[in-house]
Amino acid sequence: MKKYECTTCGYIYDPEVGDPDNGIAPGTAFEDLPDDWTCPLCGVGKEDFKPVD
Repeated sequence: MKKYECTTCGYIYDPEVGDPDNGIAPGTAFEDLPDDWTCPLCGVGKEDFKPVD
């Protein structure tokens, strides 16, 4: 599973870690995040993330 970076603040979503503070379990792929999930640091939506190589 790929990591994704917020293009606004640089936060990295790592699917191996998830986002437990916001109810996202480890092992959750970025594509499987709810449509209303937002960056935990700056609050932008999924559309403002890009895959990290």
